[in-house]
Amino acid sequence: MQQDREQKQILNRYRGLLRSCRNSVTRDDVKQISKAIKEVTKLYADKRTAAGNPYVYHLIDVARICVDEIGLGGTSIVAALLHDTITDKLLSLIEIEKRYSPTIANIVDGLSKITSLDPKDPNKQAENFRELILTLSTDARVILIKLADRLEEMRSLSAMPPDIRLKLSWETYHLYAPLAHRLGLYRLKSEMEDLAMKYTNEADYRMILRKLKNTTTRRNKFIREFIEPIEGELTKKGFDFEVKGRPKTVYSIWKKMQKKGVGFDEVYDVFAIRVILNSPPDSEKSDCWQVYSIITDSYTPNPERLRDWISVPKSNGYESLQTTVVGPDGKWVEVQIRSKRMDDIAERGLAAHWKYKGIKQDRGLDQWVEKVREILETPVSAPEEFVDQFKLNLYQNEVFAFTPNGDLRKYPQGATILDFAFDIHSDVGSKCVGAKVNGRNVPIKQPLQNGDVIEIITSKNQKPKTDWLQIVITGKARSKIKQCLREDKNKQLSLGKEMLYRRLKNWKISDTDEAIATLQKHLKLRSIAELFELISLDRVNLTELKAVLVKAESHEADQSQIPEEPIKPRVKDGKELSSTDYLVIDEKLVDVDYKLAKCCNPIFGDSIFGFVTINEGIKIHRTSCPNAAQLHRKYGYRVVNAKWKETKADTSFQTSIKIVGFDELGIVNRISELISKDLKVNMRSFSMNSSNGMFEGRIQVFVSDTKHLETLLYRLGRIKGVQKAVRVGGEV
Repeated sequence: MQQDREQKQILNRYRGLLRSCRNSVTRDDVKQISKAIKEVTKLYADKRTAAGNPYVYHLIDVARICVDEIGLGGTSIVAALLHDTITDKLLSLIEIEKRYSPTIANIVDGLSKITSLDPKDPNKQAENFRELILTLSTDARVILIKLADRLEEMRSLSAMPPDIRLKLSWETYHLYAPLAHRLGLYRLKSEMEDLAMKYTNEADYRMILRKLKNTTTRRNKFIREFIEPIEGELTKKGFDFEVKGRPKTVYSIWKKMQKKGVGFDEVYDVFAIRVILNSPPDSEKSDCWQVYSIITDSYTPNPERLRDWISVPKSNGYESLQTTVVGPDGKWVEVQIRSKRMDDIAERGLAAHWKYKGIKQDRGLDQWVEKVREILETPVSAPEEFVDQFKLNLYQNEVFAFTPNGDLRKYPQGATILDFAFDIHSDVGSKCVGAKVNGRNVPIKQPLQNGDVIEIITSKNQKPKTDWLQIVITGKARSKIKQCLREDKNKQLSLGKEMLYRRLKNWKISDTDEAIATLQKHLKLRSIAELFELISLDRVNLTELKAVLVKAESHEADQSQIPEEPIKPRVKDGKELSSTDYLVIDEKLVDVDYKLAKCCNPIFGDSIFGFVTINEGIKIHRTSCPNAAQLHRKYGYRVVNAKWKETKADTSFQTSIKIVGFDELGIVNRISELISKDLKVNMRSFSMNSSNGMFEGRIQVFVSDTKHLETLLYRLGRIKGVQKAVRVGGEV
């Protein structure tokens, strides 16, 4: 019996959903919605909400909010019905893509990434902020459906245990309500704040609610008296209009009480009058000002309470002309004047922006989304830094500044002249030395103020400095400064390298690798890059470096004057080996002192030869070693043949790899994961330089043989963004 009632209720909810969206979906959408309803009813047959109802009720109610209160269409409805299936491991991303569409699959996948926040763990909080923004940057419907899901949860919160109620209320108040506000979803934001307050500050919530109910009759009478003269004048002027009176939300009244330190009876604007005009877009602004004139002819306005969000809309797209006037009995009344389009956007936010796309005033939200993407492109050192940047764009007030041509630009509170310069163009920012603000010279760290007219002053000799990162706060400026600093350092390294190689050539030193290793060891540097940087900055004396190399060379020459010990013939089983016999190299060889040459790092499988040194025994070189020709030509009598013997499986050889590709986000992580995790290769070192969107890296790894190396090079070359991966000789 109960099962029959529940099935009937599911059917009624489904029909209600179809009635709500009948004007915004196609026949194919209806088929997809019906298919999704049947699927989730089956998948969640045994799951119940905290109130004991079938879980599918919750899914249909979320979809209904998406339609009725946000204004989304068929794709979003299906995604809302399926929104928990990946998280609950009932469907996979591929299954949703095959059964429905790639778009729906991507939305559901994005929703699965937004996990619950833990207010006690800032690191986890930062990661969740990151997921929210990532999904917003690809498809805003993910965020809108998540907001609908959270609103439905808050409406059903009374059935939850007290600790869960507090946790969800905290998340809603600190994350979801401000996010709804930023997307222009005023109705959702207000209800979320009220519901969150209901469970976090129940006493004040019920007190304000009780007082609002007690004053309903008196308030309605006051609103009728206030509207009467205005309606008459608007009708005479021929306006097509609607006038509404509504009380402010419980939370907004409580917030005013806290801010001003007053009681409920002392909050003078507990309700607002809204005049909504049915005007065409080309005349809606002038019509709003005419209505303002009619209202202020009847009632005295407070000039300090005039808010013109028509000429300069808020960044979330909100447009309205707001004023506060003295109504009947000397009471203050807030009046909002807006067109039907403005009211639609104010109530339904981002979804209404899609409907009115193309109208110039609606660029505000698009600009905000672009700012979010800039944050994503800015690397941060810690998750907390990311949270700070996100909150900055989400909550803080904005500053409006003008270019000399009169173009209006918006920035977060605290932005500086340098932020403004980089926003104009990265080249302008890089060469910025100051600005003229309202005709007065100011430094680059000067904070922007509302209404400033700014003319940037540049110098061709100026370039970004490290301390600039402490001046700017916008993601775009930080990203460009870091990029310029990296490019400048790469230029210094290239210059130092070129200077050193030119000097080595002049000094007639042919073995450059050995010379650089000698200098690095002498100066006690951790990397060759440090050597190049010191030379480019003129922090080392090249004459002194020459003396170091000459001394090392003379020491080697002195060693060569010592009479060589005659090379004893190699004997095996009592017989002398001929010159055509091979020296067998493996780890069991104990009667011959040998080393693998660092100039070419031979590995098992390479074609090799041995070279008899004076003090270090026999060194094994690859036949393709860059020094091979010189050794054969000058010291042919010290060259011996060699070949590999089969080695143990766990034997490893060190070799160097050069890898070149596009410098894009995550490339280093993909390379290191392939080497260490996928192929289980031991990596000794990894260095990388980037310039003009490209990178060149050097990796030292341990491999078992040439086949192992070939597999590694092939897999590296298949990584997205990698152009080539090749083996190189010598140390990195």
